[in-house]
Amino acid sequence: MALALSSRLEAVLFAAGEPLAKARLASLLEVSEASVTDALNALRISLADRGLALVETEREVELRTTADAAGDVQKLKESELSRDLGKASLETMALIMYRGSATRGEIDWVRGVNSSTAIRTLLLRGLIERTEDPGDKRRIRYIPTIDALSHLGVATREALPRYAEFSQALATHAASDEQHDS
Repeated sequence: MALALSSRLEAVLFAAGEPLAKARLASLLEVSEASVTDALNALRISLADRGLALVETEREVELRTTADAAGDVQKLKESELSRDLGKASLETMALIMYRGSATRGEIDWVRGVNSSTAIRTLLLRGLIERTEDPGDKRRIRYIPTIDALSHLGVATREALPRYAEFSQALATHAASDEQHDS
C-alpha cells in the first residue's frame, strides 16, 4: 500500500530537520508543486492538536515542534547539554574545525556513517553554526563557532594540535575526490 503524499511529505520533512524548498519537495517526490501545496494543507490539518506543526514561507516549509511543547523540548535540550560530547560529535567537530567548514554530506562521507545526530548535538550546544554554501545556495555548510574554540581551549583553529598536518591532509583528500568525480 502506497503512503499518502501528506505522509510522504511528513517523513521527508522530519528526516531533513531543516527548511526545504517547496519546489525541491515536488522534485524529490516527483509530483507537481500544486500537489505539494494540497498535501501540506492535509498535513497541517492532521498535525492539529499534536506536538508538531508546519512552519512555512512562500518558498520553504519545515516541520517543527509547537509552542505548546516548548517546555518539554527545553528540558530535552538541557539534558543533552549536560552530557559529555560523544565520540561521533567529537569526530564531527574535529572535521569541521580542521576543514574550516563542511556540508553534512562531506562529514558523512569522511566518517562513513550518518552524522545527523552529531551535527544536531553540536548545533544545540552552539559549537557549530549553519551558513549558506557559496558554491551551491541550496546546501548548508557548518562552521565552528567561537564557543567551539573556547570549548577546546584554543584561541584560533590554527592552535589546534597538528593543525597544518591535518588540514593539509583533508585538503589533499578533498582534491583527489574532486579529480575522481570529474
